[in-house]
Amino acid sequence: MTDTGKHVVTIGLSAAIVSVVDDSPSVLVVHTAGADDSLPFGPFDPISHRTLEGGLRTWVGEQTYLDLGYVEQLYTFGDRGRHTLKPGENMRVVSVGYLALTKQLGERNAPESIWRDWYRYFPWEDWRDKKPAVIDEVIDPALEDFVAAASDKSCAELRRDRVRLCFGDEDIGWDEEKVLERYELLYEAGLVTESARDGRIATGHVPPLGDRMMFDHRRILATAIARLRGKMKYRPVVFELMSATFTLLELQRTVEAISGIRLHKQNFRRLVEDQGLVEGTGKFNSPPRGRPAELFRFRREVLRERPSPGVRLARQRAT
Repeated sequence: MTDTGKHVVTIGLSAAIVSVVDDSPSVLVVHTAGADDSLPFGPFDPISHRTLEGGLRTWVGEQTYLDLGYVEQLYTFGDRGRHTLKPGENMRVVSVGYLALTKQLGERNAPESIWRDWYRYFPWEDWRDKKPAVIDEVIDPALEDFVAAASDKSCAELRRDRVRLCFGDEDIGWDEEKVLERYELLYEAGLVTESARDGRIATGHVPPLGDRMMFDHRRILATAIARLRGKMKYRPVVFELMSATFTLLELQRTVEAISGIRLHKQNFRRLVEDQGLVEGTGKFNSPPRGRPAELFRFRREVLRERPSPGVRLARQRAT
């Protein structure tokens, strides 16, 4: 905390803690009655916390009872107005955001915490079954109004290009990594409820797009989703979400849950085996229904064999 006599800056630590269960990409949120969901967050104590990540792991363990595995710093969020202050307060909160991955869902014992499917906050991002209806029915018409409301022709062209790049077309296709860019566009257009905090109003009546979150936590979560979707293509981070052994279908469903796109079963199997990401254990599972499937494990030797081992995905068509 820095105090100049007039202004106070506090450093906070926010965590997007991600797991996957039952094909659902889940994020741990703090949920209290009558309030928006929020990511777990706490203050950085420069006296007791040797590092920022150490501070994060300490209070996450205390608040959520989770022992985090993979942790990666995302970005520093410090825009004016990111926290709603009470009258007379002059505190500026700067938050360092983190992405954390864990396998430990199990019983939820921590108070006021709950696992949520992250697509409830970003329903336009889930293309696993088909193109989300909300894009054609709500988002595209609202963004057309946003383009039309531009102050001049140059501004309109820039807005049109952003819409095309973010939501794709037959030529560009859907880029699953542009989660943050899409959220920022919807925010600027006044199409998410958080944007009303700085006076951005949509040109027409638009129903709420996804569940809102406290402060700028939906922006932090969008940053985390984008980072994870991009990183799993060149680093084997997806295995941080898997059990020690798993079937190839379980691995495919986890990749699909994170990426938001459906993959061809045989192509996926060929991809992970050809890249040397997994190896068979010679054992099989015992499903309650259907035929047993072979169990695989992550092949750690690939980290020494290749500079960027990951699960590379094909670009999806936008229509």
